Amino acid sequence: MHPSRVVVENLRPSVDGGRFPAKGCLGDRIEVTADIHADGHDVIRAVTRWRGPGETAWRETPLEPLQNDVWSATFPAECLGFHEFCVEAWVDRFRTWRRDLEKWFAAEQYDDVRSDLVAGARLVSQAQKRATDDDVEALRKAAHRLADKKVGLSERFAAATADDLLERMDRYADRAPAARSEPLPVQVDPVLARFSSWYEIFPRSVWGADAGPGTLRDVEARLDEIAAMGFDVLYLPPIHPIGRTNRKGKNNATVAGPEDLGSPWAIGAVEGGHTAVHPALGTIGDVDRLVVSARAKGVELALDLAFQCAPDHPWVAEHPGWFRRSPDGAIRYAENPPKKYQDIYPFDFECDEWKALWEALRDVVSFWIERGVRVFRVDNPHTKPYAFWEWLFAEIRRERPDVVFLSEAFTRPKVMARLAKVGFHQSYTYFTWRNTASELREYLTSLTDADLAAFLRPNFWPNTPDILPEFLQAGGPAAFRLRLVLAATLCSSYGIYGPAYELCEAEPLATGREEYLDSEKFEMKRWDLARARPMRALVTRLNRIRRDNPALQTMEGLRFHDTDREELFAFSRSDASAKNVLVIVANLDPHHRHSGYVDLADIGLPTSGSYQVHDLLGDARFLWRGERNFVEIDPAVAPAHVFRVRRKLKTERDFDYWL
Repeated sequence: MHPSRVVVENLRPSVDGGRFPAKGCLGDRIEVTADIHADGHDVIRAVTRWRGPGETAWRETPLEPLQNDVWSATFPAECLGFHEFCVEAWVDRFRTWRRDLEKWFAAEQYDDVRSDLVAGARLVSQAQKRATDDDVEALRKAAHRLADKKVGLSERFAAATADDLLERMDRYADRAPAARSEPLPVQVDPVLARFSSWYEIFPRSVWGADAGPGTLRDVEARLDEIAAMGFDVLYLPPIHPIGRTNRKGKNNATVAGPEDLGSPWAIGAVEGGHTAVHPALGTIGDVDRLVVSARAKGVELALDLAFQCAPDHPWVAEHPGWFRRSPDGAIRYAENPPKKYQDIYPFDFECDEWKALWEALRDVVSFWIERGVRVFRVDNPHTKPYAFWEWLFAEIRRERPDVVFLSEAFTRPKVMARLAKVGFHQSYTYFTWRNTASELREYLTSLTDADLAAFLRPNFWPNTPDILPEFLQAGGPAAFRLRLVLAATLCSSYGIYGPAYELCEAEPLATGREEYLDSEKFEMKRWDLARARPMRALVTRLNRIRRDNPALQTMEGLRFHDTDREELFAFSRSDASAKNVLVIVANLDPHHRHSGYVDLADIGLPTSGSYQVHDLLGDARFLWRGERNFVEIDPAVAPAHVFRVRRKLKTERDFDYWL
């Protein structure tokens, strides 16, 4: 058979030509696009073929031409796991013949019509041989009628262009020779991988009713208030026994006092390692209870995966070959010059016993999955080999495609991208250090680029236990409110380290250092939660806004808008239907009131007449006209407006109805 005349190229979504899967979420419709064309002017037809995990048969959806030879279709993400899709395209001889026949008939060139009807009858007869059931007889009759010269020309033409004949010919189209692309993978994840609100607390600082150090039971007692604030992920730093050898003191002091508790990231002691619970926090059974109780309230428990050991972790004695060593043979502690982590031993992922090490770490993840944990925040994944993560995720997803991993990798952009490619569902980002309108606009534009967005999902954190940004140090409570609103409305996933964030803790370790003084990483804190009520009210409202508005639940539909003041940062969010449209205008100066005009072109607003916007933060409603409107924001009152565009008003009197 001769080669196909059709070309299929630039198939999307594609990550490195199919080396890694693109990503979608359960319930999505995965959009497939391709450039499809051929020589000449024949009619082309194309389908996208797809199948889900474990399926052998392909399902099909027709692609439709858009413009400039770009074709598009969608298929449903109906189950978790790896899907694959391809595109098949061919020259449709019958549709080409039908199109030309209609042109001959319209031009009244009836000799050409008669000749073409005979050719069409042959095409129908050929389809009859491929047909089944009642279609066989229907196509036989149609072929006979097209070729029957005793029948009037108009009647034969009507039979040739009948819709039912076209449907049957499409059903039994001759696709040979078709052009078919190589299959590409798509990973379908839980919706939580795309849309989530994270809350981080240290269990030991969750003081119980007896005013003693916090336990997992005390964390469980706080689930109602965490759920009431609207968070759907509760993230706990490592809950394992903490090493005593080289334990760090307050503020990362190299010598610990007798009362110092050490860093939870120095994992392992005589009580156990990565599958043990610190005795002061509780038991494995308490973790089980917490997982179940949290899920009953709509909250997933996220545990920390920190693949490193304290010097007295049981593995150090049991598997000394798993660790890096100095020239003198001693195990090397972790370093990131000029920082030193004397309380931590890093693994040597390329050691002679690498396979046993990798399998042991996989078993750690499996252990907690078996306890019901479905979300993990992974500490410093960029210091472990890409190949390890790719292998680990393949191992885990074979049985548990519902597990979500967040990458804590504040590192170079291409490294962050590679970690997303090998399987991390979400990634911390540089949002923490993007403060001006131009910085935010440029950064968000890069994150929402189609190629990157196919596999990297950002998660915006204004602070972490490791990072107290300078903007928060200098901006006071207004800066905390501003960064919270930006994180919650710019990104479909965000998180805060609380209660430090709710209390606007802003005292740095030293001038020029972006670290907390008296960091909770090294000591227990007594938080005065009564002072957190104002920030908690804002958090609760923002999370409710996020749940009520589909526009904020993906990274799609983001547009930036010009203002006449550089302190005013404006953007809009819209869902796929364009029925849910939000306009957010923030004052990036936490110290002063600013006002100005915002230009809202290209989001479907009426260029004339009135429409209403509802500020979901302050609950005020405003009557706007056209695409250019005035705003004023006092950071002492609120950091931003989050306007929902309600509808176009027929008359100004309609405005009273909305009030």
